[in-house]
Amino acid sequence: MSHPNARLTVHGRRLLVDRVRAGRPVAHVADEMGISRATAYKWVRRWRAEGDAGLFDRSSRPLTTPHRTPADIENRICELRRERKLGPARIGPILTMPASTVHRVLTRRGLNRLRWMDRPTGQVIRRYERERPGGLIHVDIKKLGNIPDGGGHRIMPRQQALANRQATTAARKGGSPVIGYSFVHSAIDDHSRLAYSEVLTNERKETATAFWQRANAFFTAHGITVERVLTDNGSCYRSRLFGQTLSAAGIVHKRTRPYRPQTNGKVERVNRTLLDEWAYVRPYSGNAERTDALADFLHIYNHHRCHTALEGQPPISRVNNAPGQCRWPTS
Repeated sequence: MSHPNARLTVHGRRLLVDRVRAGRPVAHVADEMGISRATAYKWVRRWRAEGDAGLFDRSSRPLTTPHRTPADIENRICELRRERKLGPARIGPILTMPASTVHRVLTRRGLNRLRWMDRPTGQVIRRYERERPGGLIHVDIKKLGNIPDGGGHRIMPRQQALANRQATTAARKGGSPVIGYSFVHSAIDDHSRLAYSEVLTNERKETATAFWQRANAFFTAHGITVERVLTDNGSCYRSRLFGQTLSAAGIVHKRTRPYRPQTNGKVERVNRTLLDEWAYVRPYSGNAERTDALADFLHIYNHHRCHTALEGQPPISRVNNAPGQCRWPTS
């Protein structure tokens, strides 16, 4: 592959060939373009032999690698990696090999990152992405502990926070020691990563169904027609009400295999992002303040937050098929 300061890119090679075809000497053209005669003759020969296809870069991989690690040893390295989750520094001494060689083998086999592997089985997780927005929507629920009025231990001493929690609980539930939970319902488009979330009071089938209807309206407002919905096997998603609501809209309902959250990994990653960048990013004085902050965060997430899976662009860029304004607003 050409480096950024290369004298000849594919366009430059075509220019070289065009000038030679016009009848100019190869040596003169090479001098004008700041390259050697040997390089100029090489690209002219390739063009005459292969046409325009010969002007593109070729792989630098050698035809043979006689000193490559034998296949049986590579297989043994992969077995240790999958079965015992060992790294190069530990596999090397077991097989009396340098750790650098083990690392090259793992990289070649796609096992150099443990996060790419399913921990129970050791199999490499196959990543997928739908070709267009709406092809698949991931839906999930994340449970969060409620914040007592006035704040918790993050903004006050623990003893005071405990008293505040007990007072809030007594006022709301007649003295029960449990203050309760909030449930963050989220939906994310598989292709564009456009996300929609709400903080609700429970995860019952009526609540989950009503959330999906609002989420579907959100995606429709952005020009996305939903074709499939992927959920886990929670009782609200296995309910007849949820299934009938999807069927009435012509949407296919898919569910993950039991104990395989990786299948629904995009919404699981959204849940983690919500915790890191919204729920726990700063202390809140109460549950209402945290809930109110969700809308602002979702706008940032969809319109300004850079995504490595989207080549550094925000989700809205894939919805509009145009580069987005990737930044973190200061206000």
